[in-house]
Amino acid sequence: MTERPSPDRPDAAPATAWHTLTRTQVEEALRSGKDGLSETEARQRLAYYGPNRLAPPKRRGPLLRLLMQFHNILLYVMMGAALITALLGHWVDTGVLLAAVIINAVIGFIQEGKAESALDAIRAMLSPHATVIRDGRRREIDAAELVPGDLVALASGDRVPADLRLVAIKELRVEEAALTGESLPVEKTTAAVAADAPLGDRYGMAYSGTLAVYGQASGIVVNTGATTELGKINQMLADIRSLATPLLRQVDRFGRALALVILALSAATFVLGTLWRGHAPAEMFMMVVALAASAIPEGLPAIMTVTLALGVQRMAQRNAIIRRLPAVETLGSVTVICSDKTGTLTRNEMTVQKVVCAGHVFDVGGVGYAPVGDLSLDGRIIDPEHYAALALAIRAGVLCNDARLREDEGLWRVEGDPTEGALLVLGGKTGFSQHLGDEAWPRLDSIPFESQHRFMATYHRDSDDMPWIFAKGAPERIFDMCDAQWGTDGSEPLDIDTWRRMATNVAAQGLRLLALACRRAAPRGASLDFGDTESGFVLLALVGIIDPPREEAILAVGECHHAGIRVKMITGDHVETARAIGAQLAIGVGKPAVTGAEVAVMDDAALRRMAMEVDVFARASPEHKLRLVQALQDDGQVVAMTGDGVNDAPALKRADVGVAMGLKGTEAAKEASDMVLADDNFATIATAVREGRAVYDNLKKFILFMLPTNGGEALVVIAAILFELALPLTAAQVLWINMVTSSTLGLALAFEPAERGIMNRPPRPPGEALLSGFFVWRVLMVSVLMMTGALGLFLWELDAGTSIETARTMAVNAVVAAEMFYLVNSRFILAPAISRVGLSGNRYVLFAIAACIPLQLAFTHLPLMQGIFGSNDLTPLEWAKVLAAGLLVFCVAELEKFVIRRSPLAARLNHA
Repeated sequence: MTERPSPDRPDAAPATAWHTLTRTQVEEALRSGKDGLSETEARQRLAYYGPNRLAPPKRRGPLLRLLMQFHNILLYVMMGAALITALLGHWVDTGVLLAAVIINAVIGFIQEGKAESALDAIRAMLSPHATVIRDGRRREIDAAELVPGDLVALASGDRVPADLRLVAIKELRVEEAALTGESLPVEKTTAAVAADAPLGDRYGMAYSGTLAVYGQASGIVVNTGATTELGKINQMLADIRSLATPLLRQVDRFGRALALVILALSAATFVLGTLWRGHAPAEMFMMVVALAASAIPEGLPAIMTVTLALGVQRMAQRNAIIRRLPAVETLGSVTVICSDKTGTLTRNEMTVQKVVCAGHVFDVGGVGYAPVGDLSLDGRIIDPEHYAALALAIRAGVLCNDARLREDEGLWRVEGDPTEGALLVLGGKTGFSQHLGDEAWPRLDSIPFESQHRFMATYHRDSDDMPWIFAKGAPERIFDMCDAQWGTDGSEPLDIDTWRRMATNVAAQGLRLLALACRRAAPRGASLDFGDTESGFVLLALVGIIDPPREEAILAVGECHHAGIRVKMITGDHVETARAIGAQLAIGVGKPAVTGAEVAVMDDAALRRMAMEVDVFARASPEHKLRLVQALQDDGQVVAMTGDGVNDAPALKRADVGVAMGLKGTEAAKEASDMVLADDNFATIATAVREGRAVYDNLKKFILFMLPTNGGEALVVIAAILFELALPLTAAQVLWINMVTSSTLGLALAFEPAERGIMNRPPRPPGEALLSGFFVWRVLMVSVLMMTGALGLFLWELDAGTSIETARTMAVNAVVAAEMFYLVNSRFILAPAISRVGLSGNRYVLFAIAACIPLQLAFTHLPLMQGIFGSNDLTPLEWAKVLAAGLLVFCVAELEKFVIRRSPLAARLNHA
């Protein structure tokens, strides 16, 4: 909608703070009332505001996606060389060059990410239908036809169809975890709240895409389509551009620098050869093509894809499903992990952890909904039956309860309120099940929980036909109903100050509190009513409930800290709960917790400073999460973000690695992510980081293995041109070497297992160059060794009268033999290869060498290959000379490692 609302139209601009207005003010602003809108008015508003749906995103067609794969400077060089070789009629060279280009482009096209489908997942969250009141009549319509001012009726099980200002409520509770991160259903009211109240505290609002899980309500539509909170998130997603991963940025910089060097070297060689040496331009150009072909690492994109794909496979075995290939390596360079709390660091299963009775504080073991765990007092496991107040409190929690605990295929699930489910689990741990309670203590009547009364009460008779009334609810409300407490000797006077102090202490630990009480009496009338609950109750216990941290998450956070990775918790939950969970996980200990409201008033510079200092963020909205991720990235951090709700989707897409939950995550979160945790477990992230570091190590080893090959070939060609020698390697032979060694020998390094101590290193600096000074030295050294062996053998054979075809064949085989030996060197950057682990620790190295040998025999002795590449048969003596050239590289490389291991440089290289 481009025009602003006109004076005769209701102003439903998204900037209106509807949560601050009363029902009367909302009705006046939107010209609505108890009979809703008229059909005529609704049609006019629909034409004005547009349908209540989210606009589809702009998509890039498959042809454009394919063409973009060729947008790579190394591929430009190769395509240019292919074009000129075709003009000169060298079709074999043209075919080999184009084959390498096309293979790399097709692989990139297949692996391109599909983050746009996150927008489809958010649109799918919109309710397809809505119950609306128009002209005073209730009817069901397509939710897309809703307009601002419509009066909508909600019932338990309905998905909220638009943003509503609630005007009438009957015990409405809304599941908002996907939007706000709140772990429990939110109790709604009609009261207005402050303008700066966080999204999760706007109790008079019901937002599009959330779910009504209990009760009924009616509300006035205040925002539809793109102006809803869901629509804002959708727009944020559409506006976010995915960042290139650290590896892709490094490879891009490396590729540009290498291409410039190759082009400059080729141009200089061409000029020197034609102007200084007087060679014909056509002949000189073919030499330059051979030089460029020898220097371009054609196999790098393919080997990157294979290495990353192997990482994907290994991670899938550890419950980490990779959706975007480069995310595999990015995990290895992560410096900060921003994690949602509910369901990721915690189980998303409310659990009773403490029961406070008069004179005793009991700890409850076990986590989650499985009824397994012991009760302990001062570290000693106890039998609840020996403590009358405790036993009766557990019984009250099970009986005064509307939830159901069920086992389904070995998994325990709660149907109903999670807090009530926690009380059922406590009963199961102590042997008092819901089924047993229903049989021995049948419920005769009840007063359901209502927000204005803040308690629930039930009437029972025990097996001796004695009457009991049990009550549970907010501690302050239950305290008012009690005039006694259950002590060690039965009922005794209530010490209210002690109970209030205990309630404060337990709440300070981040636990949600419920109070339990009983009265040994029957209702005064025919049914239980509020007159029976005014007084006369005996206080049994306070129960502390929390969504506990996963035990494996505690260990994983410790492992991340040990690996130099900062872990930050960003949640929509309350600050006290976030701080308590953070302390149990060793996140943010001794530091303040910051709320979303505080984040909102900070400028970017202040937020960037604070984001690195603080580790716990509470009451965070989607905008706050996105700003925090951006602030960390602006500080140079590589950020992984975990989440499960639609509120996490923008931050997941913006992060360097977005990690969604597979079991309890929304489709919007999964589609915006790069990785999905099949087990919703933070510990899986730590495992994935280990795999990511191993992948990066293997890519570095491959580059360290590949570049000397290209460097050695290039030096051979340059020396031949400068010294007016016959060309030892043709362009086709160079491409044969590169393709064979990359597809067989180089591929073996992708299977290297993670080295010991890989998680003891700090994350690599995000701006680190792909080639360090040491790597450049190693590349130059091995390149010179390969050039010495190949060119020396070539000149020796020519001097002995051998044909140029045979001499070239020996030079090609000398380079490949040197690479076979150097492959064994490359398994470890500094560690010796002459050991049992070095020689046999990666069986794929042996397989690769075994596969490369017949290829080289075919290149040398097969007539078809001799016709294509100009090779020739070799004698056993000539093969022996080839092996000697390869051994030269192996021996000198191992000697260099030996010298460096005993120098101060070794410690720095091992640390890196």
